Amino acid sequence: MHRPDVSLPFARRSFLSRLGTGLAALGGALGAGTASTYAQGASDRRWEPARHAEDDWYDKLPGKHRMILDAVSGQGAGDALHFASNVLTTSKSGYGLDSGDLAVVICLRHGATAVAFNDAMWAKYSASMSARAKLNDPKTHAPAVVNVYNSTEYGGLLPNGSATIDALIKQGVHFAVCDQSTHGYAGGFARTTDGKPDAVYKELTSNLIGNSHMVPSGIVAVGHAQERGYAYAYCG
Repeated sequence: MHRPDVSLPFARRSFLSRLGTGLAALGGALGAGTASTYAQGASDRRWEPARHAEDDWYDKLPGKHRMILDAVSGQGAGDALHFASNVLTTSKSGYGLDSGDLAVVICLRHGATAVAFNDAMWAKYSASMSARAKLNDPKTHAPAVVNVYNSTEYGGLLPNGSATIDALIKQGVHFAVCDQSTHGYAGGFARTTDGKPDAVYKELTSNLIGNSHMVPSGIVAVGHAQERGYAYAYCG
């Protein structure tokens, strides 16, 4: 009687097992090659920020170190002035760096935008300016009629200490001023004075503090500054 060869199913299973293992190994090798190629391609496509001519002024400021101080309120603007003074002072005492070795920008946006305007604008739009910045005269507690951060008469009553705007300008500090907020201010001031927003906007931008640069919006400006190598510090 013919006896079936029981080894054939086993041989067939063994062959299929070896075939599966080989295909898996081949697939793994192909997968690894694809992953390697993809990783190489991804590194070749490393993200780089776009550059815009509107931001080129950042690179025109001399300095071995760069910092942007971000202020969104009247209180924050005072702190930013104080911190800028600290940056200049301690860079000198700790590292032997002069003000010309540092690029320091203060961004004035939202409620801090009011600090970007000179005494004439504070005198004319006193109540509205103070309300926007939530910043009254610390002596009278009434709306300020001057830019209090550019006065030496308040001493320790304000968060800027003795660091006035003009003193910092002389040391090379610059200011990024939010254009969107300025348009908002102009519209609000026009409503309270029966003026025209465009005329008030032109008046405001003609009465900026020194070393000011109008930027489309403060929040965009701080982002683009970081892309240009500026360290970021939020001041409130």
